[in-house]
Amino acid sequence: MDANLVKEWLVYVGTYTTGKSEGLYVYRMDASTGELKYSSQVKGVDNPTFLTIDKQRQTLYALYEIHEHEGGESGAVGAYSIDSATGELTLINQQSSVGTGPCHLILDKTEKFILVANYGGGSVSILPILGGGQLGEATEFIQHEGSSVNPERQMEAHAHSIYVDRNNNFAITPDLGMDKVLVYNFDSTKGKLKLNEELCFLSKAGAGPRHFTFHPNGKYAYLINELDSTMVAFTYDESKGKLSEVQTLSTLPKDFNGTNHCADLHIDPSGKFLYGSNRGHDSLVIYEIDESTGRIKLVGHEPTQGKFPRNFAIDPTGNWLLAANQDTDTIVTFRRDQQTGRLTPAGHVADVPAPVCLELIPFAFV
Repeated sequence: MDANLVKEWLVYVGTYTTGKSEGLYVYRMDASTGELKYSSQVKGVDNPTFLTIDKQRQTLYALYEIHEHEGGESGAVGAYSIDSATGELTLINQQSSVGTGPCHLILDKTEKFILVANYGGGSVSILPILGGGQLGEATEFIQHEGSSVNPERQMEAHAHSIYVDRNNNFAITPDLGMDKVLVYNFDSTKGKLKLNEELCFLSKAGAGPRHFTFHPNGKYAYLINELDSTMVAFTYDESKGKLSEVQTLSTLPKDFNGTNHCADLHIDPSGKFLYGSNRGHDSLVIYEIDESTGRIKLVGHEPTQGKFPRNFAIDPTGNWLLAANQDTDTIVTFRRDQQTGRLTPAGHVADVPAPVCLELIPFAFV
């Protein structure tokens, strides 16, 4: 697919339903202007926060960030079919995430399994994908054990996200409560994990590792720390699953003295720029990536035009960045300068209640 031939994108929005939100939302984005317009929604689901979509763009998976499901103490994951003509979602089925308060999920590279990080319960789990996108019962559940120095946030384990490398051999899980990035050997035939303690990365005490991403070239990786507002650059040995820290930079301007909690990070499609979200400073930090070393250099900060930017997304062309401001109920469109990485508000603000996660797929072509 040539992303530059896309005329319109579908934008799926996960939300918190503790306020005005009624569930999952679907918007359409004009590829020439970056403007979002409401399309449809799925009502009646609690906290459908984080989302992922299969490569065939037929099924969307949404986790429900809850603590009780069908009478049991756990969160859940829902599978939804995507109507290719309208983009509307129809529930296929739901399954327990086994742990409570799930906050992140991904598909493995074979798209036979969903890997889930359960923040509330401090655990990770794996659900198999059956025929027609249907979810099966968990094939794996691992409880994390540990704590760190922050008495409010780190008294116990809190798995905050999970990722697989491009060869599908290793799964990486930043655990905010443990101040640790756990590395698992991933068995993609059985949907099983085996902790490789020697490969785990111990973060600075009180850092609070949250989200992680691999560089498109597979040689580098980046970690954003929620509690001390830092970005860590690693080299990555794909053959061994080994992360080696090369640099740590603040995500904040030197003159900022307020409270801040980092959230999300993404690399642009070209692999030249890295972005991270600051909740409190309410900005996106922009770094330039040295593609020969993986090191990063600060480019600047761009206010998100709202409060508490939990998540953001860069469209596959690299022309647009959408910032989800959870506390001001908006998604703001920014135009990206692909040469400098800098952002400029495009003048489009969509009203979306408590947006948390954004996923884009092509809808109409030129």
